[in-house]
Amino acid sequence: MTGADGAREHPLTRAVRPLLDAVGGRALDPAEAADGDVVLSWEGEPVLAVRLPHLAGALDRLLAELAREYGTPLAELDRRRKQEVVQLLERRGAFEMRHGVETVAAALGVSRFTVYNYLNRA
Repeated sequence: MTGADGAREHPLTRAVRPLLDAVGGRALDPAEAADGDVVLSWEGEPVLAVRLPHLAGALDRLLAELAREYGTPLAELDRRRKQEVVQLLERRGAFEMRHGVETVAAALGVSRFTVYNYLNRA
């Protein structure tokens, strides 16, 4: 497999690419690493710098991903599917984030109280 520049992609880069795609991270040349980036090494040599996204957009990305998975805006889901979404979001840590309940409630078109009820059902 080759990278964007036509050079052969390192096995470590290939291995972490699905993870980066899932969390919205970016793979960079180690020479481009900035403060806060994580440099991954292979046999003592820097191979890849990883730039993780800001947490502020993480919940929005999770909600957008679920809307794509369900094929419709989350607010248009029936009650059972909204409960499923809340359970999925809980497993993915959405409610550990500040204003998580409020953000999810707005996306689902329900009240915070309803989200808490969905959480307590499990």
